[in-house]
Amino acid sequence: MNRYLVLAGFFLVTVGGGLAIGFVTRPGAWYAGLVKPSFNPPNWIFGPAWTVLYVLIAVAGWRVFEREPGSAAMAVWAVALALNFLWSPVFFGAQRPEAALAVVAMLLAATVVFIALAWRIDATAALLFVPYAAWVAFATLLNAAVVRLN
Repeated sequence: MNRYLVLAGFFLVTVGGGLAIGFVTRPGAWYAGLVKPSFNPPNWIFGPAWTVLYVLIAVAGWRVFEREPGSAAMAVWAVALALNFLWSPVFFGAQRPEAALAVVAMLLAATVVFIALAWRIDATAALLFVPYAAWVAFATLLNAAVVRLN
């Protein structure tokens, strides 16, 4: 199969899926009414930040898939994406920040494990996940603060 068609598939699933979930589970009045920590970024940051991160996630997954499609790193990549896609419906849809905290903590663990596993396969793919891991660490802290304050 043409490797660029595979890359397009990764973009479609990752960027398309992430954007679709973002549109379906937009923050509403419930979220606006929550007490948020002082370090909470403005809402307009999240869309652009996640779009860039989804591009990095797609490219990282594609690079590992090109080299070792059946690897443990690919399995962890898929788990991380599933957890990522689950967080918004749990937090915004179900309005369960405490359950979302468990999801984002597992996501943080998965991103770190992916970096470790991918490093031996493709160091660039592992490095592409570093901004994602940093953002998820921040999101975990933010989610924990929202749980504590509410």
